[in-house]
Amino acid sequence: MSTPLKASVSADLTAGLLDTVLASLEDSKAEDLVTLDIAGKSSLADHMVIVSGRSHRHVGAIADHLQRDLKTAGHGNATVEGQTTCDWVLIDAGDVIVHIFRPEVRGFYNLEKMWAPEEDDAPQYIG
Repeated sequence: MSTPLKASVSADLTAGLLDTVLASLEDSKAEDLVTLDIAGKSSLADHMVIVSGRSHRHVGAIADHLQRDLKTAGHGNATVEGQTTCDWVLIDAGDVIVHIFRPEVRGFYNLEKMWAPEEDDAPQYIG
């Protein structure tokens, strides 16, 4: 198998993973969704998705729903951190990392600004 074909298959898998993540978050009524392309900035993942939930319970429900949807879509078991408190839940699904915040916590960490491609283009969360 040649390298360009491998890259194409990998890009298709990442696109399918991102589509699954975005559809799940939309179904869960996640708020203030931001998707960042971090492929050139980090070897951890290709995309970072940041969303807010209205409360601890909503953050937990979004995380549960996303984990279930990822598994159902064949993307395996994602690594999850922070689900015991549900202030900030991180879901590492491989090429896509998802941060689910309560609004106050999201405003404090402001990951959008830290990971934005250009300082002037940085989406800033104002919660």
